[in-house]
Amino acid sequence: MTEEPRLKRSLTVFPLVVIGLAYMDPLVVFDSYGIVAQLTKGHVAAAYIFTLLALLLTALSYGNMVKAFPKAGSAYTYAQKSIHPHVGFLVGWTLLLDYLFLPMVNFAIGSAYLTAAFPDVPHYIWIIILAIAITTVNVIGIRLTANITALFVTFQVIVAVTFVGFVIYGLTQNAGSGELLSARPFYSASLDPALIFSGATILCFSFLGFDAISTMSEETIKPKKTIPLAIFLTVAIGGVLFTLTSYFLQQVFPNFQQFKHPDAASLEIAEFVGGAFLHSFFLAGTMVAVISSSLSSHASAARLLYAMGRDQSLPKRFFGYIHPRLKTPVFNILLIGAFSLTAVVGELEVIYSFISFGALIGFTFVNLSVFAYFFVKQKQRGVLNTLRYAVIPLCGTAFCIWLLTSISTNALIIGMIWLIIGFVYFCFRLKTRPEFTFGYD
Repeated sequence: MTEEPRLKRSLTVFPLVVIGLAYMDPLVVFDSYGIVAQLTKGHVAAAYIFTLLALLLTALSYGNMVKAFPKAGSAYTYAQKSIHPHVGFLVGWTLLLDYLFLPMVNFAIGSAYLTAAFPDVPHYIWIIILAIAITTVNVIGIRLTANITALFVTFQVIVAVTFVGFVIYGLTQNAGSGELLSARPFYSASLDPALIFSGATILCFSFLGFDAISTMSEETIKPKKTIPLAIFLTVAIGGVLFTLTSYFLQQVFPNFQQFKHPDAASLEIAEFVGGAFLHSFFLAGTMVAVISSSLSSHASAARLLYAMGRDQSLPKRFFGYIHPRLKTPVFNILLIGAFSLTAVVGELEVIYSFISFGALIGFTFVNLSVFAYFFVKQKQRGVLNTLRYAVIPLCGTAFCIWLLTSISTNALIIGMIWLIIGFVYFCFRLKTRPEFTFGYD
């Protein structure tokens, strides 16, 4: 009997961290800076530190679950094995909101930048070109995806460092506050903890994507050791980068009330400290960030669909297929590429709502899975184990639920509608094809 094709193990810590950072997008700190600066009254750095500490709890939970189940399905697999297979399916279904729609968002954003640079080319042409290029790279193999992503992430870091370099130079020339070192971005008399918490509800989405690393478990060498380390490093590196960048932005432009366009404040600061050169260089970095995030999100979504197909939660013949030579889930990759073409008509505000709801549901159930599997099922008690498998994951759960209650009503409504559709599909499939296990061993 011919052995069924499997994903190929080739990834180590460095490419995994690169994929995680690409998904997160190192330049995302610039996208929300102006809005959060006004919301927190100039304490974005403080809000980032709070967000980082809170999400490190969830990162630790991912690490614990990878050690128990080093498989490709991320939160879907963890909830399935730890809580109940039916719960796992619904978590995986909800996660699709995050994984399926992010490539579409990236294509829409990328086409907007390219259309601005080349107005004579219709925007849908850029979407088609991006979809074909990203899909082709992911079909060829995960190593190629990781290598290209590494180059792009390196360029993004160079852009961020260059930006901060101009800011530091400006500070030495008495621009802005004229101070390299100050506690004001972290604490001042006007600091309001409630506003810091509100800022965190926005900034937590800067970290979305570190969980994508767990979908690569079956393509990673020594995943039980490598994946947890890569997840923790991705969150820590991203958090430090975001915090330092926001600190220097505040120092060089302390008058946050004067932003003409808060949602594009970084472009104003770029032109303020670096003129036309930094403005153009920053735009180039943003375009590269879109492509690298598209590569990693596309790859991760394909692995989630593969895990659900292999378990027969979705039709196995299509979603559980691995190309015998390329060792990639080709059908899933092609499907996501085709689906992403809907960026031509997609409404970004609505899509962002999908992504937020799906990601936070995934985070919540990863934390709950740690508690259910280690503390309840495995009965790993004692002081240290209670802290590790009960206190930390339940604190992470509480934080994620609080964030869920803080997102827009429209996002909650859209998410619940998607969840109901998944439940109806689940009941129909279980009734018409009872031989499908939905993850039961």
